[in-house]
Parts: sequence; structure tokens; C-alpha cells
Amino acid sequence: MEAYGQGIRAGADLVICPEMVLTGYPPRDLLLKSHFLEECLHHLQSIAEQTGPVGLIVGTLDRNASGAGRPLYNAAVLLQKGKIIAKRYKTCLPTYDVFEEDRYFEPARDNTPIAYMGEHLGLTICEDAWSHPLAIHESHYGHNPLKKLKDQGASLLINIAASPWQVGKVAVRQRLFEAQSSELGLPVLYVNMVGGNDELIFDGSGMFVDPNRGVVAQSSLFEAQHLWVDTQQQATASPPEGPDVLDEEGQIIKALSLGIRDYVHKCGFQSVLLGLSGGIDSALTAVIAVEALGPEHVMGVAMPTRFSSEGSLTDASKLAETLGIRYEEIPIDPAFEVIKSSLSHLFADKAEDVTEENLQARIRGTTLMALSNKFGSLLLTTGNKSELAVGYCTLYGDMCGGLAVLSDCPKTMVYRLSRWINRAEEIIPWETIEKAPSAELRHDQKDQDSLPDYATLDTILKDYLVEHQSIDSIVSKGHDRSLVEKLIRLMDLNEYKRRQAAPGLKVTSRAFGMGRRVPIAQRFREKSDPT
Repeated sequence: MEAYGQGIRAGADLVICPEMVLTGYPPRDLLLKSHFLEECLHHLQSIAEQTGPVGLIVGTLDRNASGAGRPLYNAAVLLQKGKIIAKRYKTCLPTYDVFEEDRYFEPARDNTPIAYMGEHLGLTICEDAWSHPLAIHESHYGHNPLKKLKDQGASLLINIAASPWQVGKVAVRQRLFEAQSSELGLPVLYVNMVGGNDELIFDGSGMFVDPNRGVVAQSSLFEAQHLWVDTQQQATASPPEGPDVLDEEGQIIKALSLGIRDYVHKCGFQSVLLGLSGGIDSALTAVIAVEALGPEHVMGVAMPTRFSSEGSLTDASKLAETLGIRYEEIPIDPAFEVIKSSLSHLFADKAEDVTEENLQARIRGTTLMALSNKFGSLLLTTGNKSELAVGYCTLYGDMCGGLAVLSDCPKTMVYRLSRWINRAEEIIPWETIEKAPSAELRHDQKDQDSLPDYATLDTILKDYLVEHQSIDSIVSKGHDRSLVEKLIRLMDLNEYKRRQAAPGLKVTSRAFGMGRRVPIAQRFREKSDPT
């Protein structure tokens, strides 16, 4: 209603809000709660009663009163002069990746333009605009709802959306809406959600698209913003300066910062803490957390053992000082020795191995969780996608926490983002970026003792997990067959770890989390072509 008031004061004839603006997206199984729907309907009516001559379009839910099909509609509602003037429902219900709308909603059977102030508004919702060859995912809808509205006399197309961000998505959206506008010969207004909801990050970047000139007005990325458009003059007016263009690294950092801030605040926290090891993953996580919340709300904790290098502690302390965050050192060797002693009668005839390495990680996890409980701060995990893919992480150890900030960032991306952070001045110590990565759980340990170099690992990870390529196809690109088979086996076997991991922020087209549906207890294993 504050946004609606600003629209009125600015002289707008119509104010448009995103898809599901009353509920957040995706509401998931909240939609199974009858009281949730009743609350939405109650607040929608309350908002309608506050409207005047200026129309307000709101994304919300509606009941399917037909008695057939799913009980709910994903709805766009036009409110004006104290009343609900018109309702339109989503036609194309996405059921891929993170989307599962067919689980809850009934698709619209028809959609007609709405007469409003001399225009005929073709009102659609998110996926309705993606039934087009330029869509990221192959269209299975068999029709284009926007074209149907044009054929029925629409003069202006409006698409309200809750479209999650991922690397490259902004450019794809722009091409999509420019193509739709050009092919249909109609202007398009696009309004997208902004903010973080659990694993998903919404970037906003609303736009007005003219069929002859393309995008002529666009809002900034990752910021809640009003974009004022005069649809009758914009097509001929000189376009205003667009928002500051962020490069890919800048977009990722802004997305992760927004994801942290909204997750922390929406879950009722004010501050975060993390293990600060002197490594690149925790350093990058700390930088993004400070951008999201401010240094006064971030604490870094170093937990050295006899295996920790002096350089790692120096790097951790230096980073904390640069960022201005609280920094604590808590040696865990005493706890490590006590637990080893208590197990010595059982382990007497067994050599030390990964058990003792994992024990150190679990002591660190326990220590951080104790601090989280005592101070009411959310614990951030710092592992990256490459490690999570192959299980190079410890359950109930470095996987402890409430939010996995980098879990969709491959290690090579972590390096790229860290160098971007340091593009103007040293924030992350260069020693942290340039030294060989190590978990420091045994003497002279390096990640590459167990894994290939990260450039190779990330390439194979992308081919297998994102592109779903076979072993033979990956090997044909020049990779060693035994290495490919080993890594794919690790990726498959460690699904049980990923199922127990903290929620992670999604920034790529294929993340671990709500969009991944792989069984844990299964015997299928990827094999080479038997021929």
C-alpha cells in the first residue's frame, strides 16, 4: 500500500506488483493449509477496500470454486475503487527444476483482455510468457498465452512474475520479452519479484519493452524499486539512462548478499557467525556476509589445531581486521585429545585415518553451533559446490549451519569472485587466494591429494551434473577415463550428504537443493558404453 501511495503521488494510472506478492514465492506446502488461503483472501479484500481511482494489480492466490482439479489458482487481480475489478489466472504451470506449481494449482482455461482506461490489458503471470522458443527450458505447453491475448484484442501486455535469478538469466529474459513484443507487435510491461526466499534469489529487473525499439526502460538488479513508465510516450521518447550494468561477478556477489540478508532477517536473526580458517571459501563468505549485514553483525572464529599453519591464522586475522568484524580464536586441540583418549580403548589396534580428520571438523562444528545457540547468531557454512559434489566435506562438521552461502559456487567461481573482490584493493589477503587449498586436518594436507585440480573437477562436474552427459561423452573431451569414473562415482555416492546439508543459495542453472530429486537408496551407476 506504501508503493500504491507512491504511485498515486507520481501521477500513475496503474500500479503493478509482482506475482505472489502477498505470499512470497514459492509458498510450497503452505498452500495446503486452508487458513493460509483464507488469510490471503482476507488481506486481498482489505487492500481492495483501500484503493481509489488508480488501479492496483496484485499477485496472490484464489480458490478454484469449480470443484474440479486442483483447489487453487495462481492469480493476478486488478483492484480499483474499493473493489476487485478483475481476476486472471496463470495458464502455464512450470514443473521443472525448482518449480512444482502443478502440485498445487489448476491452470487457467481461458484468459481475455481487461478493458482499462482506453487500453485492453493482456494480463499474464510469469511462465505464461515463457512458452516461446527462446525460453531457457523446452516449452511443453503447445500454445502462447500472449499470442492468444493479442488475437483477442489486447493492446498492452503485462506479465507479473516471480522469476528466480541465475547466472545469465537477465540477458535471456530481455531477449525473450523483446522477441515476444516484436513478434506480436505489442508493448510489454514486465514486473518481477525482488528478494530472497529460502534458496531462491529474485532480482527484480522489471522492464518496458517496445515492439520496435526493444527494452526502453529497466529497473536495477537486486533492488526493490519503482519503475515509472508512460506507455503512450515511452515508445517515442528518448530512453532514460539505464541502471548501472553489473558484470557477471558483480551480479553473483549482489545476489548472494541479497540472499543472505533476506534469509537471515526472514528467519528472525540479526547476526551471523562462521568459521574463519584462513582459506578462500570462508574468506569470500565473510566478505559477502559483511556486505549483506554490516561488519557489526558478523563474527569470524578461527579454531586451530596442531595441523593449522601460522599463515592460515595470520590470513584469517588480517581479513577480520580489514572487514572490521569480531574475531575469536578457539584452539580445539584440547577437546580433540580428550575425545581421542575416550575412544582409545576401542581404537587401540587401529591406525589414525580419516576418522581423526573428521573428528576435528566435528569439534569445530560443535563449537560453532554452541556459539550460535549462545549468541543467537545464524551459522553460515562455507563449503563450495565442487566439494559438496564429491563429498569432500564432513557431515556434522564443516557442513553444520543454517545457510550454505557458496554451495552453488564451484571452486573456480570462488577464485574468480575473490579476485573480483580484490579488483581495486586487497580485501581478501592475496596469500589466501594464491596458496594451495587445504583442509589442514593432517600434516602437509592439500586438496589435490584427494581431488584433481579444480579446473578439471569443475568441468567434469558441469558436464555430468548440469549437462547430464555420459561417461563416454565426457571422456571424449580429453579427460582420463579412470578419473571421470571416480568422480562420477563420488558424485553419485554422496547424495546422502547433500540431503542433510544446509539450504544453499541458488545462482546457477542446476543447484543442489529443492530442484534436485535424486534418490539416495538406489543401485543405478553410470557406466561406459558396453559396446
